[in-house]
Amino acid sequence: MEPSRMTLNRFGNTSSSSLWYELAYTEAKGRIKKGDRTWQIAFGSGFKCNSAVWRALKTIDPVKEKSPWVDEIDEFPVHVPKVSAINLGG
Repeated sequence: MEPSRMTLNRFGNTSSSSLWYELAYTEAKGRIKKGDRTWQIAFGSGFKCNSAVWRALKTIDPVKEKSPWVDEIDEFPVHVPKVSAINLGG
């Protein structure tokens, strides 16, 4: 859940490309090792659901990879409140 929450926090809802930001987050954190499997699952409008299982062919070295997270990955994860108060202003 951390990659998903941090992607939403940093980039907002980017629709289907959110999945790739989440994978890049996991790689930038150095959490992908050779042989690891990652389940990528996405829900679309209506009853659409897609999934794929990826197997890492190599250990990812975050320093050597180009990533949208590379400039500030050390600042994540951040605290994202699960519930926000609603100010009714009155």
